[in-house]
Amino acid sequence: MAGSIFASAAPYHIISYGTLLGTTFFHSFINGIVMFRTVSRPSFSAIQSKLFPIYFGMQTAIPALLALTFPGNALLGIKGGISGLVDAPNKWSSLVPIATMFVSGLVNLAVLLPATVKTMKDRHGQAKRDGKEWYDKDAQSDEMRALNKKFGMLHGISSLVNLVEFVALVAYGFTLAARIQ
Repeated sequence: MAGSIFASAAPYHIISYGTLLGTTFFHSFINGIVMFRTVSRPSFSAIQSKLFPIYFGMQTAIPALLALTFPGNALLGIKGGISGLVDAPNKWSSLVPIATMFVSGLVNLAVLLPATVKTMKDRHGQAKRDGKEWYDKDAQSDEMRALNKKFGMLHGISSLVNLVEFVALVAYGFTLAARIQ
């Protein structure tokens, strides 16, 4: 079975793309919102601290897999794999969205997540010194207000980077759909 679909990169590419799109959509627009509204802030924080490394790891690894499994098309003269991905005709429709996904995931995983975790640890330490939780709004110390502001900024940047990833995912979905027509 030399022409078997199992030996082709295409199904692995589509399955990987679908996994990343579904995971990103669900975590960003459903899971995170429902958890934030449902569980206590300490529980929400504890759950998210376990989910984010996995989530951002997927957002980094899967675009790399998409690059490796980029499906070619002999009829359209598109080479498969990374060599096809970097060909000039695929630059804007495929390379830029996949590279954007990878960089977004990597920035969240390697830069913003560690900075956010450090800020969270600093907030817990400050809470012990203040004798109040970081989420208590009454008479917060200046230090806690500064840490909460820093956390909010990091979280906002991370959310924006995540949104950029989602937009790149949707844009690439249109590229894939155009290739099936």
